[in-house]
Amino acid sequence: MTSSPVAGYRDPQNTRNLMNVLICALVLGVVLGGHLPPLAAVTRRLLRAGVVLLGLQLSLPQLVELGPGILVAAVLTVAVTFTGTLWLGKRLRVPRELTVLMASGFSICGASAIAAVASDKDEDHVATSVALVTLYGTLTMIALPLLGASPEWIGLSVHEVAQVAVAAPAAGAATAMAVKLSRVALLAPVAALVGRQRDTPLVPLFLVGFLGMVVLRSTGFIPEDVLSVTKTLTTVLFAAAMFGLGTAVRPRRLLATGPRAMLLGLLATLLVCSVAYLSLRVV
Repeated sequence: MTSSPVAGYRDPQNTRNLMNVLICALVLGVVLGGHLPPLAAVTRRLLRAGVVLLGLQLSLPQLVELGPGILVAAVLTVAVTFTGTLWLGKRLRVPRELTVLMASGFSICGASAIAAVASDKDEDHVATSVALVTLYGTLTMIALPLLGASPEWIGLSVHEVAQVAVAAPAAGAATAMAVKLSRVALLAPVAALVGRQRDTPLVPLFLVGFLGMVVLRSTGFIPEDVLSVTKTLTTVLFAAAMFGLGTAVRPRRLLATGPRAMLLGLLATLLVCSVAYLSLRVV
């Protein structure tokens, strides 16, 4: 598998400590979710702020070191996952509209991709697909670090941008985000293929902010002390955001999506993780 351009990304103790904090925040949010007001808007801002600050952990030379193989792996992963999910959905007799939404979200970037290809008539299917991509993305976010996944594998496999940032080891989170961006870049052609036109930007502004922070880090003008503080702040933001995500989890709502849709989400997740792993082995 392709090695990370960030030296020493495998730090088991730091990774374990970070994951413990984030998982505890998520579980606490699930437990308390029914007793709190909706936190979706606050959670979204915390996640986006954390992703933007994460850009300070990556420089342009590190992006270049990722190499063209990562782009090839991203194209393969998205193409196979998207078409494979469509095929599986047809075999499982999941409604075509729901299958298209799930194929987009699971292959590219979660809820953002779903919103990009959804039509005004897809409201129920949008809610179902977002719930499923959040559920399986969270499970993947927890499982891949336990399997010792590299930042590249995490970036190519985990569904949501913020989940990628949380799942990756501390020293490799920026690399995972850079790899994830290669998947996000494919949202525009996929949306065009599906034939949906949206007024919302296909590349969210917080990802532009992430790239801006990468450029700023590359100038070499930011002191190491400042970078250390921003790394800690990034962890705090993600922990708070994970709590917010947990409060939005409603087990009954997920069960109401139906067994076929649940199975399709599971198979699509296994597919994207497998294709991503094999793609990295090949390239």
